[in-house]
Amino acid sequence: MFPRDNALATDLYELTMAAAYFENKESTEATFELFVRNLPQNRSYLIAAGLEQAVEYLRDLRFEKDHVDFLKNHPSFRGISDGFFRYLREFRFTGDAWALPEGTVLFANEPILRITAPIIEAQVVETYLLSTINFQTLIATKASRIVQSARGRDVVEFGARRAHGPEAALLAARSSYIGGCVGTSNVLAGYKFGIPIYGTIAHSFVMNYETEEEAFNRFCRAFPSNPALLLDTYDTVKGVERAIPFKPSLVRLDSGDRFDLSVKVRKILDEAGLKRTKIFVSGDLNEFIIDELSSKRAPIDAFGVGTELVTSRDDPALQGIYKIVETHRNGELQFRVKTSEGKRTLPGAKQVYRTYSSKGQVTDVLALANENEIPQGEPLLIEVIKHGHSVYTFPRLSDVREKALENISRLPPDFKNLNNARPSPVVLSEKLRTLSESLWEKPEQSMGSSRAAS
Repeated sequence: MFPRDNALATDLYELTMAAAYFENKESTEATFELFVRNLPQNRSYLIAAGLEQAVEYLRDLRFEKDHVDFLKNHPSFRGISDGFFRYLREFRFTGDAWALPEGTVLFANEPILRITAPIIEAQVVETYLLSTINFQTLIATKASRIVQSARGRDVVEFGARRAHGPEAALLAARSSYIGGCVGTSNVLAGYKFGIPIYGTIAHSFVMNYETEEEAFNRFCRAFPSNPALLLDTYDTVKGVERAIPFKPSLVRLDSGDRFDLSVKVRKILDEAGLKRTKIFVSGDLNEFIIDELSSKRAPIDAFGVGTELVTSRDDPALQGIYKIVETHRNGELQFRVKTSEGKRTLPGAKQVYRTYSSKGQVTDVLALANENEIPQGEPLLIEVIKHGHSVYTFPRLSDVREKALENISRLPPDFKNLNNARPSPVVLSEKLRTLSESLWEKPEQSMGSSRAAS
């Protein structure tokens, strides 16, 4: 919400490392990749989201005078030369970035974003990039699960009041739309991103008047065209009977046995000649509850999902990581890997190539970006920043949403199960596998040159 201060939206150690690099006159160019080692529970795929905010951040990153003064007076930087602070005042991101377009389905260990830049620039941006891409990818993926469970019924994101702050609410609305929701209750998301916005009335509006009928009447007087009424403030069945004279276009159920009540409400509406009135259900919903309701063919037209969606409540943190994979020092390429137990990484800048078999199975080949023999399949990462300048025209968010829905539709059915995640369909190219094994077996080679790949 405060883009002017984005330069300080980072962890302190990013800036202390930057100072150490500067004082040591480090001129290395480094490549980092942002990826997810392990997917959240019960997920077989992710939906890439957050790239637009990441590119805006890299393009506009600046340290203002008051930012630099703050850092200069911090005890961590005692003894650091004035030259470093002059460097920060002139700081710009001058590197390159490759990324998966938003809406792309991805799997474990595949780079979502690849940064190549002078080591200080590549290091300083780590925290912000992880924050925005981790969160939006997590929520877009959660939204896709909920949308699938609705079996063609609309899903609206309703979670602004339960999100972890206003910025999280805004980005959750954006990523939920990418994941397949038809809209949001968040007005700011409608204003900034053009996402369709929806709303009805709250229980407080009904409770403000002496009777439910009076509340309905007052609301319909203000909104005579297509009024939407909330039925469950007191008694849902009596509520729908009281709503009938106002001929609402939509009624909302927010509590109780949603299956039983939706059946009763549908019957009462139909008998009153209101067959076109839609039933909208909300209140502590998630993909499992919605899946049960839709599988039983409850007469529900749409769902509003809040807390469970905007917090991804069943697994609320995507553990994306940002690791150095190669450096160029004095004209020599050097690969980098981490070899600690359970946290080994793959060396080198990489590309992902995707193929679908005639039976619909998906296979991704993870390969070095500069391999001579290019694997079969569609390359997924595209260049979005070159020498610090954006070279990618972002599509409309509605087109990103359609891309995500199309990507999900192409997945094998078992990848879309709500439980029992499938193994990642990712294989390493022969060159990447050989290089990786050689560096894992002899960790000191991770500091060696590109000759380790031969």
